Amino acid sequence: MSHTSYTLLTRDQIAERAAQDIPDGAYVNLGIGLPTKIAEYLPDDKDVFLHSENGLLAFGPPPLKGEEDPELINAGKEYVTMLEGGSFFHHGDSFAMMRGGHIDICVLGAFQVAENGDLANWSTGAPDAIPAVGGAMDLAVGAKKVFVMTNHTTKTGEPKIVSELTYPVTGKKCVDRIYTDLCVIDVTDKGLKVIEKVDGLSFADLQNLTGAALIDATNE
Repeated sequence: MSHTSYTLLTRDQIAERAAQDIPDGAYVNLGIGLPTKIAEYLPDDKDVFLHSENGLLAFGPPPLKGEEDPELINAGKEYVTMLEGGSFFHHGDSFAMMRGGHIDICVLGAFQVAENGDLANWSTGAPDAIPAVGGAMDLAVGAKKVFVMTNHTTKTGEPKIVSELTYPVTGKKCVDRIYTDLCVIDVTDKGLKVIEKVDGLSFADLQNLTGAALIDATNE
């Protein structure tokens, strides 16, 4: 989708950008939806151990068409491959890893992120919404760092980054960094710092699309 002066990042471009910030040797949980795309963009020269809450560790990108194994799926019911040394196990053990602080980074989708790092990503509170939170709460408080990947606004143009949540809370003060189709934002004690934005997008326009105060740190 193009505008007069800038172009929104695609879902793949957001995933590729987030993948750049995952360090060598990290244990990483990819949430259902957009975050699972990160598996396609992790560079070969990094050892990253992907974890899925249904009981997988060290899985790889999606298989080639025709090579899918119905017993190798992630929490989003998508086909995956297993890397050398990878393992699968009971989901109770998987949640023990999440709750025990053994996951370095989790990457989650979001309906809303508040300026203090509060996250809402499991329900909009609508009557037909998903009835259960899954593992998102465990990941939000158990992972050492929480990254969020989301579109900057809803399909109707409402900000997803807000001063306070209006949707049911997943985790409080848990988000460290936000990747959207417009920018990358660090959640800090001093506020929301914009560290990157798409070419051609002015800071004023970005602020107008955001429901919380932003700090321009793109030149730091």
